[in-house]
Order: sequence, then C-alpha cells, then structure tokens
Amino acid sequence: MKIAVFSTYQYDEEYFTRFNSGHELTFYTAPLDSKTVNLSNGFECICIFVNDRVDADVLTDLAENGVKLIVLRCAGFNNVDVKKATELGIVVLRVPAYSPEAVAEHAMALILTLNRKTHKAYNRVREGNFSLEKLMGFNLHQRKVAVIGTGNIGQAFCRILKGFGCHIAAYDPYPNAEMEALGVTYGTLEETLCDADIVSLHCPLNDDTLHMVNKETLKLFSKGAMLINTSRGALIETADVISALKHGRLGYLGIDVYEQESKLFFNDHSEAVIADELITRLISFPNVLITSHQGFFTKEAMEQIATITYQNIEAFEKKTALVNRVGV
Repeated sequence: MKIAVFSTYQYDEEYFTRFNSGHELTFYTAPLDSKTVNLSNGFECICIFVNDRVDADVLTDLAENGVKLIVLRCAGFNNVDVKKATELGIVVLRVPAYSPEAVAEHAMALILTLNRKTHKAYNRVREGNFSLEKLMGFNLHQRKVAVIGTGNIGQAFCRILKGFGCHIAAYDPYPNAEMEALGVTYGTLEETLCDADIVSLHCPLNDDTLHMVNKETLKLFSKGAMLINTSRGALIETADVISALKHGRLGYLGIDVYEQESKLFFNDHSEAVIADELITRLISFPNVLITSHQGFFTKEAMEQIATITYQNIEAFEKKTALVNRVGV
C-alpha cells in the first residue's frame, strides 16, 4: 500500500523503515492540515501523529484525494473528526497501547525531578556549587496521589506508586478490579482530588475532560500540591494553573503536553522569539518542569508503535477484524 506519513522526524523514518512489512512509504516532515492536505493525493493511506489536524474540511479533501484509511501512530484521536471520517467512508485506526510503562515512568521522572530538584542540583554542581540550600524535597511514602484515569498507562503508573508506598486514589468511569486489589481506592473526581498531594492525569481528551483541571477543581488539591500531565494539554486550563502557581495554591507543575503544543513541540525554537505568552510564563516559574511530549519516547515504544501500525494497515488490506478502529 502507498502510505503518506506526516509530521515525521528522523526517528519516525528509522523505525517505520526498519519494521516495514512491504509498503511504499513517503515521509513528510510537514504536519497534516488544510495547507498540506494536497500532499495526500495519490495515497490510499495516511499515517499521522498527535498534532496533525484532521477536521471535517481536511477529511473531505482526503476523501476526494482517494484516501480510504487513516492510521494514527498514537493512542489519542481527539485531533480527528471521527464522525465525519465515518460519514465519508474513511476508516480510522489507532495504536491503543504502546509500552504504557514508558509514559508512566516519565510521569514518575517528572515527580522525582520536581520534588528532589535533581535538575537544579546537576547545574549547581557543574558550576562548583555544592550547597543544599533550597533543594529540600518531601517523602513520597504515605503521600496521597490522585490518578485520573486508570487505563493501561494509569495502571502502570499505579504499580510504580505502589512501590513508593503512596496512598493511591483514582477516578475513572470504569473502576479496575485489578487496581482495587492492588490497594487503589476509587471515588468521584471530587473525592479523588480532595487533599491530594500529587495529581497525575492519565485520561483521554474529550468533551467531558476538556479543562477538567481549572480554578474550581484546583481548590480541591492540597495547598502546595503537585500537578503532572503526560496525557493531553487541554486537560488543564493553563491560565488557571498559572494563577494557582502564582498564588501558591499549586506548588509544582510537571507537564509533557501543552494545549498549544502543535506550534512549538518537536522543533527547535532556540533562535526565535516565542510568541506564546502562556508557555513563556510557565517557563519562568522555578517550580515548573516542561518536557516536549517525550513521555512515549523509548525504544520499546517506538518498536511497538511501528509494529502495531503495520498490523492495523494489513488488517484493513486483508479485510480482517479491525480491532483498533475508532468511531464505530
């Protein structure tokens, strides 16, 4: 099958070439949107990532160009108008789970770095400064951690927390019996967030979760709590989080995703003036740690993403069960 792969970088090309099962690939560094949709002409399948924008207009153009299949090399699909795709007869497949431990471990890395300030200690020692002033952290043992969403990644994260001896509270519309057996306590969103020392988001972005962390829900956190987001940027209302940081309601913020990340992440802007005032404000806080959507970025995850994507394509070609289809 002829496949157009959008938003690609060297590592995408490396892994998708290595695991290619006989397809003709064309790699585009450009993201897919209304300005680049013409590049899909002549392809039956396109492969996209988290920041490609596939709205109704783009889907209409894709259908006119002959595209019949969209494969996402990620789990989330909020950037695709799935209903419109179904109306146009375009099948949408995703990679629902790829090394959930990768993202869960990155969430824990953010927590440990913010708490024990190892990034600051590293820079100090390199400058000959061995002082411990302002590097004090807190024990994770016996702390209440609120886990929002206990899908594959949330479950992996809970297992990590168990090893630290944390009290784990969780919110999910579908409580998991295995997690309950592990000692995870499920409750309403309000009960889960109430007096939490750390809140970590592991849920999809949809109408119900959009800006779920806002000025009202932030009031439920323990004063000076830590917020971690490795899921989707729009789960938090950034302006409200900045206000909470400014006034001390929120003590730490670690994010691997950002609502407006499509204009920034995955690219080098070191020689440019960043016009996004919200993220420049976040960067200015000493208790904020930002990584650029690298939570998934392990060798194991890249191998699984490529392998499952090809399995999805071949299931479509062979007209076998589309187990990873969305929108039906």
